[in-house]
Amino acid sequence: QVQLVESGGGLVQAGGSLRLSCAASGRTFSSYAMGWFRQAPGKEREIVADISWSRGDTYYAASVRGRFTISRDNAKNTMYLQMWSLKPEDSAIYYCAARPAGSNRFQTAGYEYWGQGTQVTVSS
Repeated sequence: QVQLVESGGGLVQAGGSLRLSCAASGRTFSSYAMGWFRQAPGKEREIVADISWSRGDTYYAASVRGRFTISRDNAKNTMYLQMWSLKPEDSAIYYCAARPAGSNRFQTAGYEYWGQGTQVTVSS
């Protein structure tokens, strides 16, 4: 059974930092890209960042570029999202997901596996 499990969410003050982790199990994700999405109440799920299997190709949403860093450790089947300078508008449930190489990173339908999400709340 394939599982993606997020951890590291929590409550932080504006300007603070958090590091999210996504541990994958049940299969190897060789050739799979992985990404982080977020969904705030009343809003659509949006992509935050995405990283290829080789880690040579990364994408960041404009709203987080320069503040967030995505990375992955393929030996550990784990992906990370380091978040700095957090803002109240970053508050959301953060989901990790995995997609086959070549699928569309901007569409949720392109991702084959999803985690259950972890809550991030940034207070002002």
